[in-house]
Amino acid sequence: MQLYSFFNSSTSYRVRIALALKGLEYDYQGVNIRVGEQSDTKYTEINPSRGVPVLVDDEGASLTQSLAIIQYLDDLFPEPRLIPHNSVDKARVLEVANAIACDMHPINNLRILGYLKRELGVTDEQKDAWYRHWVAEGFRALEKLLNRHGHGQFCFGDTPTLADCCLVPQVANAQRFGCDLAAFPKVMAVYEHCLQHPAFRQAAPAEQPDYLA
Repeated sequence: MQLYSFFNSSTSYRVRIALALKGLEYDYQGVNIRVGEQSDTKYTEINPSRGVPVLVDDEGASLTQSLAIIQYLDDLFPEPRLIPHNSVDKARVLEVANAIACDMHPINNLRILGYLKRELGVTDEQKDAWYRHWVAEGFRALEKLLNRHGHGQFCFGDTPTLADCCLVPQVANAQRFGCDLAAFPKVMAVYEHCLQHPAFRQAAPAEQPDYLA
């Protein structure tokens, strides 16, 4: 398998966690989204959305979108299972994963923040205020969801799920932007527990071949 990834991309980070949890090996193909490599003609043939990640499996199937990739991996390599079979458990995991992937991440990703500065002329201070506002909104909802339905040391139980694959990169991004996360103790407890797991450490940005300090 090949994974087109950027070390600091939270969507790529999700997939790297899933691959590590399943013990799957892959060739890492770095795409530096900071300098616009995702817009190169050759790369847009691979991913017309001009983003990361992209997974190309051994049969040549090419997939974009992190949640679709993780679902695909779960179908092909069901152990350990990241999306439960039980209907209610599956819905709870997807509820948290989508709260992060659909509500929080899209309005705070690199191209949105870039547009705010480049096209709308906001200052760095205004851009950071935008980011912190939506992070706080998202984590406030997530904290309530986890307190209401979460259990165990991970989001749901004593083994990682798709929810944890999404939570860890989102917290890491928020910390990188200097967000105060003290108001979200449940979120942070799950995050800190995940960081003790070898797969999460293996998938961390600083461990990737394209890491830039």
